[in-house]
Amino acid sequence: MNYHADINTSPVTAVDRERRDAAAGIQTTDRFARFSQRNDMFNRAFWDDEIRRPEMMAFFDSYRKTPSFRRGRGFGQKDFALRNAAWAVSDEFSSRGESQGIREGFNAPLQPTAQVASEQVEVESRDDMTAEIKQIAKLFGAGIVGIAPYDPRWTYANRVSSATFEEDETGLPEGLTSVVVLGHEMDRALVDTYPSAVAGAATGNAYSEETATVIRLSQYIRNLGWQAVGSMNDSALAIPYALQAGLGEYARNQLVITPEYGPRVRFSKVLTDLPLVHDQPRLLGVRRFCDVCTRCIDACPVKALPSGPPSDVQLNRSAIQGVIKWTSDAEKCFGFWADLRSDCAICLRVCPWNRDFGYWSNRVWRWFARTPARGWLIKLENLSKRGKRKQSTNWWKRVKSVTPR
Repeated sequence: MNYHADINTSPVTAVDRERRDAAAGIQTTDRFARFSQRNDMFNRAFWDDEIRRPEMMAFFDSYRKTPSFRRGRGFGQKDFALRNAAWAVSDEFSSRGESQGIREGFNAPLQPTAQVASEQVEVESRDDMTAEIKQIAKLFGAGIVGIAPYDPRWTYANRVSSATFEEDETGLPEGLTSVVVLGHEMDRALVDTYPSAVAGAATGNAYSEETATVIRLSQYIRNLGWQAVGSMNDSALAIPYALQAGLGEYARNQLVITPEYGPRVRFSKVLTDLPLVHDQPRLLGVRRFCDVCTRCIDACPVKALPSGPPSDVQLNRSAIQGVIKWTSDAEKCFGFWADLRSDCAICLRVCPWNRDFGYWSNRVWRWFARTPARGWLIKLENLSKRGKRKQSTNWWKRVKSVTPR
């Protein structure tokens, strides 16, 4: 199998790439280098003695072995039971090849259930095929769908074995031209309870939904006779592709703000050579809003979020090199997760964009957020105490109040 090694190998021209970067709010410098997946915090916790500690291993064990439930609202046995059950579909696939160092969806692509069909369906119209793929992606469970050109800059410099944590080839085939980016909404009522174990079900449920969607969509494309690599956290960075696919804009809290769900969304992707039309990036006014908003900074218990303008400063090896953006201190962030024994998304919960844009009042808010009125919106947000943590007991009461049919 052939592998991508040259970051200049791209289906778009340098001029078009520069134009799309500007439209997506992506800025790189001469220092740019592709990111090594071995350096992300979840992998460093296993091999890097500078940051590794017992609490990190206890964090991982709480998902796969016996949860360390304890007294305190949101961290009881039922809370951890719900969280871990929400991850079950994702875990089923990610554990299939772990003995060989292949953790599907995290350190390696989701493995195909069938190979590419020998007979290739001819694509007479890229527009029609693009509409078809988007509709089928939603049929299979995606909430939002966008398509970006394949860009080797965002492919990991290497993947990492989950058995030895040594570097290995990413295994991506040559000839990829497009990335179908899929967004899944996180349950807002669960998100409102962060930090808690029960809130972790919002993340786990989205990952399980992603797994089912990506497996089916990539299989459909392979059945048409075209290459399709189903990918979640593995192989390539998802955020640049979500921006390039026009699904949203990057925010201070390291999340993509979408016009449908705000930051309450998880992304996965299918990399393919199927001829498709690429969506255009779009800016929503998020950058200007974040320039004057500090809610996520103020709420972060370990002060892991940046207070200044975007920069290319690398706080540690878990940050990509040569990209001008807001970058969190991943060591502080994951350290808090480890102590908590569950993921944290306080920065998501308190974000003013964390709204249900199905309501007309929130769509009006979204319009004003793009104007100079954004400063008043932030003041109102602080006065109303919107985004305040809700007790997990409220979520359980809500479940009990629903009468089964």
